[in-house]
Amino acid sequence: MEETKQYSMIIQWDPNDKIYVVTVPELPGCMTHGYTHEEAIKQGEDAIESWLMVAKELGRPIPTPKTFAA
Repeated sequence: MEETKQYSMIIQWDPNDKIYVVTVPELPGCMTHGYTHEEAIKQGEDAIESWLMVAKELGRPIPTPKTFAA
C-alpha cells in the first residue's frame, strides 16, 4: 500500500529488550517492533497498513501525514 510510505516512523533502540521500537506519531496507538532495523521498518509499514485498514472499516477519520522539517 503506497500510502503507508507517507507516514513518519520513529525508530528507537530499546537496550533492555534488545529491539527496535517503532512509533507512528500521526496514528494514535500505532506501535510495533523488530529485532533488526530492517525488520522494524517492515513491521512499521505493516502496522501503518493495518491501522489505516481498520480505521477505514470503522469509518474513523484518517489523519493526514505530516511533513517534518529536517
